[in-house]
Amino acid sequence: MISPGYPPEMAYFTRALAQTGARVLGLGDGPAGGLDPIARASLSDYLQVGNMWDEAATVAAVKRWPAARGLDRVECLWEPGVILAARLREGLGLPGQDVAHAIPFRDKEAMKQVLDRAGIRTPKHVRAHTESEVRAGAEAIGFPIIVKPIAGAGSADTHRCDDQAGLEAVLQLIRHVPEVSVEEFIEGEEFTFDTICAGGAIQFENVSWYRPRPLVARQNEWVSSQTIALKDLSAPHLQGGIEMGRKVIRALEFGTGFTHMEWYLTARGETVFGEIGGRPPGARSTDIMNYCCDDDVFAGWAEAVVHGGTRRAFRRQYNASIIFKRAQGQGRIRRIEGADQLRRDFGRWLLVEELLPIGAQRRNWLQTLLSDGWWTLRHPDLATCLAMSDRVAHELKLYASP
Repeated sequence: MISPGYPPEMAYFTRALAQTGARVLGLGDGPAGGLDPIARASLSDYLQVGNMWDEAATVAAVKRWPAARGLDRVECLWEPGVILAARLREGLGLPGQDVAHAIPFRDKEAMKQVLDRAGIRTPKHVRAHTESEVRAGAEAIGFPIIVKPIAGAGSADTHRCDDQAGLEAVLQLIRHVPEVSVEEFIEGEEFTFDTICAGGAIQFENVSWYRPRPLVARQNEWVSSQTIALKDLSAPHLQGGIEMGRKVIRALEFGTGFTHMEWYLTARGETVFGEIGGRPPGARSTDIMNYCCDDDVFAGWAEAVVHGGTRRAFRRQYNASIIFKRAQGQGRIRRIEGADQLRRDFGRWLLVEELLPIGAQRRNWLQTLLSDGWWTLRHPDLATCLAMSDRVAHELKLYASP
């Protein structure tokens, strides 16, 4: 397991592998003592390498590692390690996703080219290395556009440009990004299509709804972003995205593991692909899948990897929501308002409260999706779940000051 304890959700996937019956080895560039305790307790051994991203040296180090003799699988659910995992499989002669099939999950242009050939609707797009290439791409596509890293994750370094002046400003912000995708901006609601697959067969499907879409939340500090894992996947407006997601899995020839796709639904009812990663979503989205189904998708993934499938039913019983909060002001958290009344009103539907405590330093909202904490809730009725989520967004308030 590459990076068995980071990001934090990886510890639960690592534990699930061990609980499913695998003997799990960890690989990372940090000391074993710094691992999440859950991850550390789940490992039979751990190899620390000096520079994990020196792929040739890492493959050689694993080949020399006595504990790795008889290795059956290499797994990685952290976006930056997807290609490294493929290199290790090829270097060790192990089954699973190879480099050629891993590249489209990391390279947004290669990804869209595969899907274009498969007849899947993607935003108009071009690859750009220089400022002049970005400008040429914008002229070819037409404003508004999105400029984002080819190998990015989440919405980091992703910018909307509505005109030439906006583009020139963005070019100054992305000088550190070596390669970007210039894309048509799709106006619409944004959803996910998440899967666990085994041998190319989908074992679990999830659709979540971003409220508002992540780019809006990233551009406006006051927004309390929400992710809703939806109970009813038979809803008519979701069918285009679900069918598209299944086609994407087939077109990319994905085998076994977790996928996280994002897609758009326009006001005219058009379904448009966004992007896909060969890993689970971040920002605690795996947690709300569990709360939606009253089941364990960490274990479902591990069963797919170790046993070639899962017998879990994953019955969707609730709409589950996570709402991220950002404090008003800068400095340390000084007070929290609205929580007591919301607790009384929500009762058993409120599942998790994970806000920064009084006195804690406020986080930089531009550098973390988790913001200054979150609440998680659920309800079988979607309208009720949305109303509760909106109340948390508007009535729960954190204040910070020096």
